[in-house]
Amino acid sequence: MAKVIYEIVEHDGGWAYRVDGVYSETFRTHDAARAAARRAAGEQRISGEEAAISWEDERGQWHEELDEGDDRPETEVRG
Repeated sequence: MAKVIYEIVEHDGGWAYRVDGVYSETFRTHDAARAAARRAAGEQRISGEEAAISWEDERGQWHEELDEGDDRPETEVRG
């Protein structure tokens, strides 16, 4: 099983969470960024229906995938 780590970091004059080198939106406080990371991490663990997803990697390249909805990663929030 894959493990996804959400790391809370200072970013762009505020706080964000970072996953595999990609930053979330910027939040005004550490607590707000941590709460958003916990929500995202929790949602990622929930099995669901098959869905098309798109995401941007650390080089700015966009990818599209089909997620079958049943292979959910372990998640952790740090910071």
